[in-house]
Formats: sequence, C-alpha cells, structure tokens
Amino acid sequence: MTAPTIKVLVVDDDYRVAGLHADVVTNVPGFAVVGLAHTASAAADAVRAHTPDLVLLDIYLPDESGLSLLRRLRDGAGPHPDIIAITAARDVPTIRSAMQLGVVHYLVKPFPFHSLAERLTAYRTLWSQTRSGGELGQAEVDRLFGLTRASGSPALGKGHSEQTMGLVRAVFDAPGADWSASEIAERLGISRATAHRYLVQLAKQGMIELYLRYGSAGRPEHRYRTAGIARL
Repeated sequence: MTAPTIKVLVVDDDYRVAGLHADVVTNVPGFAVVGLAHTASAAADAVRAHTPDLVLLDIYLPDESGLSLLRRLRDGAGPHPDIIAITAARDVPTIRSAMQLGVVHYLVKPFPFHSLAERLTAYRTLWSQTRSGGELGQAEVDRLFGLTRASGSPALGKGHSEQTMGLVRAVFDAPGADWSASEIAERLGISRATAHRYLVQLAKQGMIELYLRYGSAGRPEHRYRTAGIARL
C-alpha cells in the first residue's frame, strides 16, 4: 500500500527563496508542494483552499507577522496544519513564542538545504507514526517527542555528521524496516563500521532497537528495526 503524500504549503515573502524551499520539498520522498504564498493573507487563503498537512512558515511577512498568522490558524475552526518555522528571526522572544504555538521545527536562515531535508524526513516519520492510532508506552512517546528536537537529529557524538545520520535514519521510515549494519552499508555506500556507529547512536536515542536473529549455526546476527511503535 502506497503511503499518503504529505501536502506542503510554502510561505515566504521572497519569491526566489520560496521557490528554493519548494524545490527541497519536492525532492524529499513523500512530500508534495500544494502552493506558494508570499503574504500572510495569501497564506491564510491557501490553507483554507488546499488544507495542507504542513506549512513552511516565514515569520517576517509584509502584511502580518507569521506568529500572528499562526495564532489565527490555531484559534480558528480549521484546518490546523503543522508548522515548520523558517525565518531569519533568532531573538529569544520570537523563538519562545513559536515554541508555545506548537511549531514542530524552527530553522534559522541562512541554512544549508540538507538541514531542511533532514527536518522534513524527521517530520515524515512523526506524521506517519501519529496517524496509526492506538496507545503508546513512555519509550514510544519519548521517541516521538525526540523527532521534534530543533536539531532535526539525535544528539551526535564526535565523528558523526547530521547528513549521514539523516540518511541512516531515513532507512527505517518504511513500515517493517529491518536491517543489519552490512545491509545499510551496502545501501548507502558507506563502510560497515560507519553504519554500525550510527546504528548504535540511534539505538541509544531509542529511535531503533537491536535484536538478535538466530540461524541454524554460528553466531546470531545483529539486526536493527524501528523501536516499539512501528509494530503497534
């Protein structure tokens, strides 16, 4: 069964920047851009017209603050899309207000485009797993909240890169994902030792879990799968 596509509205007063962000969205599997808006008024109209799942929202808009627009969206009858703030605003009051209004990520301009791709990948995992219903234990709740960390990735140790971590983590987005370090190394074109380091890091964060697969002879195989929630 094909996974649903996440509909994204891109809001930025700069036409060129909005187009660049839309290009990033289009190149991340599972997402589709349903509209571009360059003012708060146009964004509000687009939310009603397209009912996006996610809005990439600039804070500095010519007719109204993005935070003010966000409050109106939250207080209105709906729809109520999730929000990733993408803005040059880096003052503490703005960041705190955005957090209080429930943004799932906050990206400060300028940033490398892979950072947006990583946050979209994390959001895709959050979005798909919160649609499954059911009840969760504390470990699964912690893991879901971990996906909304501002870093877009689990805390990385020395010698780890966000880009490689994002690639390894994305391998586990598919339902029933189950991999060995050797299989991930071959898929991503990295060494087995490198794959193992990132898998250990993800397991420590509770994103995936290690288990042993016993064969007919020899040592058991170490394998990794999405933690708890994926098997609800």
